[in-house]
Amino acid sequence: MDIKTATALRRLRLVSAPEAVSFLLLLVCSVLKRTTDFNAVPVMGAVHGILFILYVIFWADAWNRAKWPLKTAALYFVLSVLPTGGFFADRKLKREAEDAVIASRARQEGIVNA
Repeated sequence: MDIKTATALRRLRLVSAPEAVSFLLLLVCSVLKRTTDFNAVPVMGAVHGILFILYVIFWADAWNRAKWPLKTAALYFVLSVLPTGGFFADRKLKREAEDAVIASRARQEGIVNA
């Protein structure tokens, strides 16, 4: 894995958890808006919107650089629209990055010809 691909995956990973948190907070704010006088939906909606747009941009970049199959790319996109999906995306991306580092080290040491 080259440095640009690793960077693209890292950016996607860094935005996935905050995007999931903002989605959950937006849902809480929506419920509070309807049950109390508290209305933070405009603020949380804007925050979540910005994080979601960043997620989609970073997802497209990671898909392009990592050469994911359509199934993998679709999975990461679907995880972005589920309330807690960003946490699962973060975990999968972390595992993918760790596997890439292990494979890279094995190639450098001549253990495998991958």
